[in-house]
Amino acid sequence: MALLEIITVPDHRLKKPSVAVEEVNDEIRQLADDMLETMYAAPGIGLAAVQVGVLKRVIVVDIAREEEDPDPLVLINPQIIWAGDELSEYEEGCLSVPEIYEKVERPSAIKLTYLDRDGNECEMECDGMLATCIQHEIDHTNGIVFIDYLTRLKRDRIVKKFIKAKKQSQVA
Repeated sequence: MALLEIITVPDHRLKKPSVAVEEVNDEIRQLADDMLETMYAAPGIGLAAVQVGVLKRVIVVDIAREEEDPDPLVLINPQIIWAGDELSEYEEGCLSVPEIYEKVERPSAIKLTYLDRDGNECEMECDGMLATCIQHEIDHTNGIVFIDYLTRLKRDRIVKKFIKAKKQSQVA
């Protein structure tokens, strides 16, 4: 397994939609394993392939707390087929927007289809933090970053902060 570089805003790849995985093979399983290792090392609770520069519809999630055993999920070509009417608000963060946390409102329960790491078609219903995390990561596969849900003013301030930091790191 390998640690992958996580790209951050304003990298243009984060705004591109990812393509569906045609075949779940060893390359995709290796990508998922590397993504999990990268996510745990960051540390984070979710990661989409686009965040490591791979424009494929692969996400990994693990919302287990530190005192719990890891419970990783690998979701390939995830697609939400139902979202509940009730909304919940969580303070979200993102490995591609480090150290920024903002409240985002999303459906509190969802049902999705996906392929598992063996290529089996699966269906899952979830709610709470898991539903929020999966929606956040699926957004990434559609070229949406959580700051896109913020007001334009807030979003622009955050992006400008990252552009400034990147310029300063290049000068140093």
